[in-house]
Amino acid sequence: MSTKAFTPRIRLEHVISFSDAVFAFAITLMALTIDIPDLSSNLTEPQLIEELFDMSSQVEGYILSFFIIAMFWISYHQVFNHIKDSYLSMVYLNLFFLLLITLLSISTSLVITFDSYRVSFLIYYGVVVATSALLVVIWWYAIRINAVGENLHPLFKKGLFVQLLVLPLVFLLSIVVSFINLDVSRYLWLIIIPFSVYIRQKFKH
Repeated sequence: MSTKAFTPRIRLEHVISFSDAVFAFAITLMALTIDIPDLSSNLTEPQLIEELFDMSSQVEGYILSFFIIAMFWISYHQVFNHIKDSYLSMVYLNLFFLLLITLLSISTSLVITFDSYRVSFLIYYGVVVATSALLVVIWWYAIRINAVGENLHPLFKKGLFVQLLVLPLVFLLSIVVSFINLDVSRYLWLIIIPFSVYIRQKFKH
């Protein structure tokens, strides 16, 4: 009997379903970081509006992180939809990726609580760079060990690789820009959208 028969395996569908559960948990944990003040019931409407307006920076931080995690979820499935089998090395890389996803939720609380401090954004940007870079590594490694579908066009493999690379590069740029203008760095991630559209058109296959 071949040694391959004794290799411990985890079904790919179990890996993906577990990952989806972690993504859902990360978003829930992130939502809980919003501090809703204990408001008096006898507030006037202008006072209530003022209190709600004071929460706008927290909501903005949550929306930013929600969209970032949503992009990770989409990119994750773009990668794993084309992986044909479960390899133990890929499972470990996947677990490390999910660890970083949960850390992204924790670093979001720093951005929400200390939204005027550069260090909180540097930690957040650093986690995003590490998480997105690891997803690039996972796709590169999957191609290297022939874990992807045999019928995938080389142009598609390259296109997805370039698309995955955009996120860590943009947030590396955000780290640099934060030392010049912190407010600009908060919205720099929006350039990912036109870049992604361009890459999909260029590597359409």
